[in-house]
Amino acid sequence: MTTSLRPVRSYPRSRPEPRTYITARQREILLLVANGSTNQSTARKLGLSVETIKSQMQLILRKLRVGDRAQAVAVGLRIGVLRLDEITVPKDANRGYRDPA
Repeated sequence: MTTSLRPVRSYPRSRPEPRTYITARQREILLLVANGSTNQSTARKLGLSVETIKSQMQLILRKLRVGDRAQAVAVGLRIGVLRLDEITVPKDANRGYRDPA
């Protein structure tokens, strides 16, 4: 009895981890969010509708497996989608915090 051997199936290379695979536009939106932009201001800056920004934010949250914008920024920083030097701190952001009375 002879058995015929089937050729070994070649599997495609694995795709990048979904958490790091966000589009350039989604990264741009996440960066604006990290810098304090609202959906409205992000839409205005990018020339998109507010609904498009909301939709893209939902996709970003899903891809990064997080529940809110703050977590998305934190995870984006942690996994290298965003860099800390890209995020600006507004002048006088902590004014009044723990100032001597």
